[in-house]
Amino acid sequence: MKVDVKARKERRRRLKTAFLVIIAGGMAVFFLLPTVLTLANSFMTSQEISANYGMIFSEGDKKSYISEAVNLKFIPDMVSFKQYSTVLFKSPEYLLKFWNSVIYTAPILIIQIIIAVFAAYSFTRFRGRLKEIVFFAYIILMLMPYQVTLVPNYLVSDWLNILDTKWAIWLPGVASPFSVFLLTKFMRRIPNSLIEAAKIDGAGEWKVFTKICVPLCKGAIYSVAILIFIDYWNMVEQPLILLSDADMHPLSVFLSKINAGEISLAFAVASIYMIPSILVFLYGEEYLVEGISYSGGLKG
Repeated sequence: MKVDVKARKERRRRLKTAFLVIIAGGMAVFFLLPTVLTLANSFMTSQEISANYGMIFSEGDKKSYISEAVNLKFIPDMVSFKQYSTVLFKSPEYLLKFWNSVIYTAPILIIQIIIAVFAAYSFTRFRGRLKEIVFFAYIILMLMPYQVTLVPNYLVSDWLNILDTKWAIWLPGVASPFSVFLLTKFMRRIPNSLIEAAKIDGAGEWKVFTKICVPLCKGAIYSVAILIFIDYWNMVEQPLILLSDADMHPLSVFLSKINAGEISLAFAVASIYMIPSILVFLYGEEYLVEGISYSGGLKG
């Protein structure tokens, strides 16, 4: 009898596991479909794309309904590299915008992490009424959507005379409170016993910072870096408002302005644009999971 009960429980457990795996697999396929579709369509000819999606990107009456079925194809009839050739070799505009994205994102990522690590250590080790008020202000600013602070950023940039320059993008980015808040919450979970033991052994604040706090928060730092990169790599509102020169816009702005004449190139540009995000995620996946699942100063 006990054997039958155990067998039924084991069978139910396996069925439950199989059901959850099927659900998770279905959701993964569903969320990956747009990415796979973009990659597949980037190898299609302009004629094939127009035949499959011409009704969507037509310049006719926008109020009219699509009367013909849209053909979603994941395998091109004929593989073509013409779009990639145009983007990479014949049209420098796209590469210019790609490097604009790199130039805007890389300094923001590096400097914001440096500022956040030092600020988080300060909020963690040296507490007081003034610092708690400043930290509370950080939380309030973090809760505000970027659209709320866009007008003040514009006015400050105009006052500093940095509109239509890279500094208009860099300065608000490096001062973002998001990374400071997250790293502070992580550092405050480090056991005080570790820091006190280091202080007893003669370690100063710099050694405590570099040898204890930063290594223990390595997963959190990588997690924050990935989130910062994805956020600013895909920014659209900031350059549209703060940069009037279209040549200074990043590639994300171009992708938000797809028109019928460039739809064949848009798939290739979008595929190239996804490569850095995918590489960053694949490289830091372990750290991202570690940072999200972090529940204490030390891993169990």
